[in-house]
Amino acid sequence: MMKKYSYIGVAFIILIFGIYAVPKIVNKFNNPKLTKIGEVPNFEFTNQNGEVITNSFYKNKVYVVEFFFTTCPTICPRMNENMVKIQNEFYGNLNFGIASFSINPKHDTPEILKEYAKSHGATLKTWNFLTGNQDKIYELANNGFTLYAGKNSEAEGGFEHSGMFALIDKEGNIRSRKDEFGNPIAFYDGLDPKGVQMIKEDIKILLKE
Repeated sequence: MMKKYSYIGVAFIILIFGIYAVPKIVNKFNNPKLTKIGEVPNFEFTNQNGEVITNSFYKNKVYVVEFFFTTCPTICPRMNENMVKIQNEFYGNLNFGIASFSINPKHDTPEILKEYAKSHGATLKTWNFLTGNQDKIYELANNGFTLYAGKNSEAEGGFEHSGMFALIDKEGNIRSRKDEFGNPIAFYDGLDPKGVQMIKEDIKILLKE
């Protein structure tokens, strides 16, 4: 009889452990630790409202970065359509923001950027469309984020750029999840619904940190 009760006791302990541990194990896989890729360099540009925006604007905020231009005939409309979906997911959260840097600042004045933002449904107060010195924007893109941007007379629209989104934490660090092989993905595909879903999930993780 004692052996029977001891089996019941062990089974009860295992059951309790399972109830306690399984959710934590599942949660660990659902909320992976995000890797630090690098730090965002200091920047200073002008937004669609004519305001000077620096890194300090995004202090203590999680934000997403893209490089685009308003006359882009190829990937930019899709990128910003997906960025609006991200905006809507976190609308009203004061700890979230977006930074869209124009790689054609000579054309993309604050006035043009403001109209572009309006026509594309960018209504988040913490979404800045930024313009300024072209060399500094290219330096930020190519060296600061390692997201390619450049002129190309043979490309549609006259410019080339990455369609990837960068995810920044509250401390100004570029962060990303790892792939199935344990390697950082570094950036999120702004043209792929899977990439958009992944960055949404990882924004939620960083907002809780």
